Amino acid sequence: MSSMSIAPYFPFCRIRITDQFVYPEAHESWIKVIPDKRYQPICHLCGQKAVRVHSWGRRCVRDLNLASTQVYLHCHFRKIFCPACRQIVIEDLELFHPYFRVTKRLAEYIHGLCRVMTVKEVAEHLGLDWKTVKNIDKIFLESQYGTPCFDGLRILAVDEISIRKGRRYLTVILDYETGRVVWIGRKRKARTLKTFFNLLSKGQKNKLEAIVMDMWDPYIKAVKEKVPQVKIVFDLFHVVAQFSQVIDKVRNSEYRKASKEQKEVFKGAKYLLLKNTVRRFKERDHLAELLQLNQVINTVYILKDQLKHIWSYKSRTWAAKAVDHWCSLARSLKNHSVTKFTKMLERYSYGILNHCDYPLHTSVLEGVNNKIKVIKRKAYGFHDLRYFSLKIFQAFAN
Repeated sequence: MSSMSIAPYFPFCRIRITDQFVYPEAHESWIKVIPDKRYQPICHLCGQKAVRVHSWGRRCVRDLNLASTQVYLHCHFRKIFCPACRQIVIEDLELFHPYFRVTKRLAEYIHGLCRVMTVKEVAEHLGLDWKTVKNIDKIFLESQYGTPCFDGLRILAVDEISIRKGRRYLTVILDYETGRVVWIGRKRKARTLKTFFNLLSKGQKNKLEAIVMDMWDPYIKAVKEKVPQVKIVFDLFHVVAQFSQVIDKVRNSEYRKASKEQKEVFKGAKYLLLKNTVRRFKERDHLAELLQLNQVINTVYILKDQLKHIWSYKSRTWAAKAVDHWCSLARSLKNHSVTKFTKMLERYSYGILNHCDYPLHTSVLEGVNNKIKVIKRKAYGFHDLRYFSLKIFQAFAN
């Protein structure tokens, strides 16, 4: 008689294997499992031993594959009355979760696969329903990242990401020093950021020193109301991006004023004015001809370079003088778009001067946003925003 046994593949002391049957054509194996009566049944909620058995039940659960064979366990279990919980519960066999149709080790395997694969890919790989895979992964994520940790926060970065067409956004808050996503909220309104600050204790709020963001009034309002001592820093990238739109408006207005021969020079010059460095000789000649042709565009081009230079100052005094000089030069153009931008720059100059004390930028957060977009695109979007948020926390966990 053969002494081989499949029991070592099921190292669970509270169960006993009684029978098995294999379907070679279907690549399936069915194994019958019953409780080991040498052990007194315990509650799966509190772990306390039960005095009496209420009834018996049975359930079919999926286990890890054996080679290419799908393994199903036909489990018999006892329902017990737990004196501590004061209710009838399923006994803990250390084999499966009462609310899963898979074993605990298969659930952990699914959670591990979901780190590198999409839910659909995992479901197709294991032959499971995608909702089952998603729910299992979500439960594991909730246990690991469901409770946010706000300890040690000193410098924050705030930005929004688009999640769907129709201006639907999520607000992402990042610990600037560690790169950890701290919190995610729906929309990009003032109350969104206020909700985050309300979650912080008084001591955690007092430890905050600076926050880097773009010039978005709802965020600024929330910061000034909830944590007025925190210094707001405006990033170079967002300010220059807004001025690039101004440059394009100036180019269009000057194009409409130009003669027919001059318009040929304007054509194809949009991105030449926005580039940081023009490397190709043909483009350099084109840019030089345009700047020589139109004084307004030449001045705007100089303003773009001077605007970037303001963020290089380490002294608030010299940075303030640079802002004033830039604004006076911009007003000399008497262009409506440039004047409007100048007023905005003066209104938010405090955030530019704070860069001297806290040389922060949102390039780290922009990289985070790009990675979040990859997660969203890889899954073809998320209907469950809570699950999406948990996947983001997992991707940027330290």
